[in-house]
Amino acid sequence: MTTLGAVFVPQWEPERLRGVARAADEAGLEELWLWEDCFFESGIASAAAALAWTERLRVVVGLLPVPLRNVALTAMEAANLERMFPGRALVGIGHGVQDWMGQVGARAESPVTLMREYAVAMRALLDGEKVTTDGRYVKLDGVELHWKPQSPLPLLVGASGPRSLRLCGEVGDVTILAGGTTPEETRRAKELVEEGRAAAGRDPAHQLAVYLPTASGDGHAERLARWAAEWGMTQPLEDISVSGDAAAVAAGIRRWVDAGADTVVLQPTTDEPSPEEFVRFVAREVRPLVS
Repeated sequence: MTTLGAVFVPQWEPERLRGVARAADEAGLEELWLWEDCFFESGIASAAAALAWTERLRVVVGLLPVPLRNVALTAMEAANLERMFPGRALVGIGHGVQDWMGQVGARAESPVTLMREYAVAMRALLDGEKVTTDGRYVKLDGVELHWKPQSPLPLLVGASGPRSLRLCGEVGDVTILAGGTTPEETRRAKELVEEGRAAAGRDPAHQLAVYLPTASGDGHAERLARWAAEWGMTQPLEDISVSGDAAAVAAGIRRWVDAGADTVVLQPTTDEPSPEEFVRFVAREVRPLVS
């Protein structure tokens, strides 16, 4: 069954998160996704607050930019969230936007090398191992989490390029694809992930999550057109987004599911009139139409 989520985009004020998280929880939304975009909102602080304000909602940080964070710190935070909110907290990692990484003096010369070292170390830490490694970027000396996760935590990794997508298959459990990914690009991404998984001899149960820009209600087409122009998207809107009523949105989602997406995360525009109504719309109107 396809998992359906929605994003609380970081362009909304942090103080709005409480109302949106509670609306999502009450409406029965499966997952609320958060972003650690520079320089808007912290992923872990937002996730901890959203989890504390809700009862059943799963909260996913998709994703944390690894150049900003020591891997031991990220593993500690992921493990702590899992212990405090069992089964409800997931944390993803990714390269980060390279220009932003450059602004804070953290840009890596080889993002793929950094991600490989980081992901391998993070998985080992979350699996309860004592880790010593002396890589190009990741250096740990006998590091072991005291408070280990009580249940296995999947490793979510974001990627776009072919090398990074293959790496996701090698080291990750879930691959996250950015908003603006077409169904055909989703299909090709799945193939690349599978190539990496097969090369590493990994378990075949790898999941694919994709962000899908979405608008509904008055002015939905205009809002998506503004989003596409802002991000320089040149593809037809129907190939990178969905809009309209619940039936139209559900029909659009099926195109990405048919291309291989296991989780579809509906990404509202930053000028969405009511974030609370958006998550209710996803949970109550779209969810029943998506098998």
